[in-house]
Amino acid sequence: MDGDRRGWRQCLLSGAVFAVCMAGTTLPTPLYGLYQEKFGFSELVVTVVYAVYAVGVIGVLLLVGNASDVVGRRPVLLVGLACAAASAVCFLCATGVGWLYAGRLLSGFSAGLFTGAATAYVMELAPHGGASRATFVATASNMGGLGCGPLLAGVLAQYAVWPLYLPFAVHLVLVAVSVVVLLGLAETVRERRPLSSVRPQRPGLPPQVRAVFAPAATASFVGFALFGVFTSVSPAFLAQSLDVHNRAVSGLVVALAFFASCAGQLAVDRVGVGRSLPLGCAVLLAGLALLAGALWWDLLALVVASALVGGVGQGLAFRGALSAVATASPADRRAAVISTLFVVAYAGISVPVIGVGLLVGPIGLEGAGLVFIACMAVLISTAAAYLLRRPVRAST
Repeated sequence: MDGDRRGWRQCLLSGAVFAVCMAGTTLPTPLYGLYQEKFGFSELVVTVVYAVYAVGVIGVLLLVGNASDVVGRRPVLLVGLACAAASAVCFLCATGVGWLYAGRLLSGFSAGLFTGAATAYVMELAPHGGASRATFVATASNMGGLGCGPLLAGVLAQYAVWPLYLPFAVHLVLVAVSVVVLLGLAETVRERRPLSSVRPQRPGLPPQVRAVFAPAATASFVGFALFGVFTSVSPAFLAQSLDVHNRAVSGLVVALAFFASCAGQLAVDRVGVGRSLPLGCAVLLAGLALLAGALWWDLLALVVASALVGGVGQGLAFRGALSAVATASPADRRAAVISTLFVVAYAGISVPVIGVGLLVGPIGLEGAGLVFIACMAVLISTAAAYLLRRPVRAST
């Protein structure tokens, strides 16, 4: 019993560290309008600055996505926290858009180091038989942290002093506390090898994972694409089309999508992994329809509804995907396989977001958003049909 309590305590503490790192990646979301005013760049530059983050994530996942399987979880996570701190410093020192690119790239490095390693770490620290709850802790820490970032920055920017500095100073303090916490946690990789054993990896999967991976990755791609557009352009839409200039409100709307994702993930225990993936796709489709209505009629209520519904759908699909993939993966390749899933997910964040940025000039923000929604609706409908024909079989 004492061992179980200690295991859950360490599991939750590692989840808290995970959340702190991920909060830093969305911290600039409600601040982009202020940066546009200060440095004078276009909406396309906002989407590119945002997408640079995904480039950093994917690059790290491909180059060293399996590093924590080799050298241990804690060393990799400590490097990830160092990158998060360096990113905050770039934003604190920003005197031009180049600093924003550097900060976002370093933020991507931190997320790339954390996604596979921290997810595996949280699950491994849990007591025996707690895989389902540990998977929820891992995915909720990820999405909850992503939601806390814009909420924290929006509130501080709106109601405190130094809106472009205080959020990153607070995050630096949280990162320092996280380092102390991480140093007190146990290492879960028992057979560690030298850093020289780490090799760049091409996206590849053990044979037993492949049947599960295709539908899981498709659902993850669309869910992350929806979040990517929400976090990159929704503050601009709220300001330009709905005349909402309160940065705390902008941060809250974005945060609601991530918090709703946590609710969707929690529902997987009742729904089951096999049902959660097609159901998540259906709910994501409903969220896309609500977002289309928000863009067409310029209604804040529909923006909020689309955040909530789309977030629940993403949570259902993402936790179902992660559970299925992690269950099917051999232990010595689990972090590498999870990292490959995140490569696909973060491709969903970057490619559609840049596409929206390119379309804003010729057809406007609303038109670009509607084109995005149409493309994602086709993709998610195809994925749902595939999942109904070939349901995923995995335990939660």
